[in-house]
Parts: sequence; structure tokens; C-alpha cells
Amino acid sequence: MTKSVFVAVTGRPNAGKSSLTNLLVGEKVAIVSPKPQTTRTRINGVLTKGETQFVFIDTPGMHKPKTKLSQQMIKSIDNSIADVEVSLLLVDATKKPSAIEERLIEGFKAKKSDVILLINKVDLIKEKSDLLKIISEYSEMYDFKEIIPISVVKRDNTDLIIPIVEKYAVESPHFFDDDLPTDQPEKIWLAEIVREKILNTMYDEIPHGTAVQIESLEYSKTNKGQDIVDIGVVIICERQTHKGMIIGKQGSMLKKIGQIAREEMEEYFGMKVNMKIWVKVKDDWRNSDVLITDFGLNAE
Repeated sequence: MTKSVFVAVTGRPNAGKSSLTNLLVGEKVAIVSPKPQTTRTRINGVLTKGETQFVFIDTPGMHKPKTKLSQQMIKSIDNSIADVEVSLLLVDATKKPSAIEERLIEGFKAKKSDVILLINKVDLIKEKSDLLKIISEYSEMYDFKEIIPISVVKRDNTDLIIPIVEKYAVESPHFFDDDLPTDQPEKIWLAEIVREKILNTMYDEIPHGTAVQIESLEYSKTNKGQDIVDIGVVIICERQTHKGMIIGKQGSMLKKIGQIAREEMEEYFGMKVNMKIWVKVKDDWRNSDVLITDFGLNAE
């Protein structure tokens, strides 16, 4: 008898949702950066263990929307928690409950959701009494089915999550191939790799105003007969000044982004990658419904 369980991974920006999803699935299916709102759309990470298929839905971090793109991200969160057997609320042990957690809990109450509270970064809590206070505070906010203190970085107690989530599995066919870790199309995943490198290379500059598209993907051979993948990448930014920053002095920034993205892609493909990158300006694209849809970032 095959079973499946759909699990929404929710929380504030930078709580560690994508890192947790990657850990639970056992492969990198979501990009990770220290910047808030790195995840823009719902990403399904798939783990099949025996007869049970776990589908972890990594959602954008709950935040106050400021652009049409942000509104789509919030809609994506609401859609995700509506259609799952159980939700994981990941909170940061070093931060007090905020309006963000309250907003998520309101959604859980409205849908009468089964929710497991994961208190992350407990390795940073010195006193056990402080952890007990955090547990008590959240317990008053919602009737959580389980409360598990964890550390994604240290992998403390993360092995407890799968067995608990499995209790919510229901009899059903498997919705995804058993050997695939995600349902993301390949071009989307490759574009996300490039965007991750922009986020992690440009630090506090303008990476949130960027989107990435893979315009071409072709397999060919070198003059020496070696297999190679030719990839055409377009980085979209919002202003001409941003374009100059992404390219960098004498192309230095773009070269750095391209180099580290290519290294990860070569590991993914198991062969050489030839990548060409262009940078284009689309003014205020995060407030354009058409462009948000074109870039695959609408909540639907």
C-alpha cells in the first residue's frame, strides 16, 4: 500500500526553511543564502522511503509585501498551507515571536491545520531555562501537535522529524517519480543556481532586484569529442546602475558569478559547461504582472 504526505515548511525569512528542506530530502533542491526572501516560489522537495512519499513544500518567508512580486510570494504561502496533511512552523530560537509568526498562526487557525513547531538554532541558546520559556510562549499561541527543538546546522534532533511527519501520511499513489528529489524543471533549477551565486556574491548590494532566465540549453561535443553543455543565461535587473554593478569593473563581478555557478553546474551535469551570460534591464519588473509571470514567479 503506497502512501504520501504533503508537508508545508513555513516560517519567517532566514529561519532556515530551505536548509531544512534540503536536509530532509537529502539533496539540494532549494537555494540557500543569508538574505531574507531568497525563496520566491513554492518548491517541492521529494523524498520516497519505501511505500511512503514525503513532499516538502519549501515556501517563501512570511513578510510584509512591498511589491507585486512580494504579494505573489505571500499568496504562495497561503496556497501551500491550504493543501497539506501537516505543516512545519520553523522558528528562530534567538528571536522573539513576532507579527510574522502571528500571521502564520492565524492562517493555521483559520484552516484548523495540524502543525509541528520546530524551534531552530537551539545550539545558540546557552540556558535550558531560556528554551523552556520559548516553548511556553509558543504553546500559548497555538495547539501544536509536537514541539521539537532542533539545530539544522548541527543536525540536532532533525532525525526526529521524518518519523513524526510520517504519522500524517495517507493512502494514495505517489505523485512524483520515486527517484526524483524535486519537481522543478531543469531550466528553473539552473536559473536558481545562478541567482544563489548573485545573492551570495553581491552581499548588501542589489541582488533582490534580479531575476534569472535560462534562454538556451544544448548538449554538444568539443573539438576533442568531449561532452559539453552550452547554456545561455540572462540576468534581469531593475536599473542601468544595477547592471553596471552586476557586471563589475572590467566584468570582474559577472566573471566571478559565472565561474562559481559553472562549477556547481558541472558537478550537476557531470561534464563541462560552457556558459554565456547577458545582463538586461527591465525597469521595476517586480511590479509587472506580465514579467512576474514570464519569469515563472506567480503563485499559480
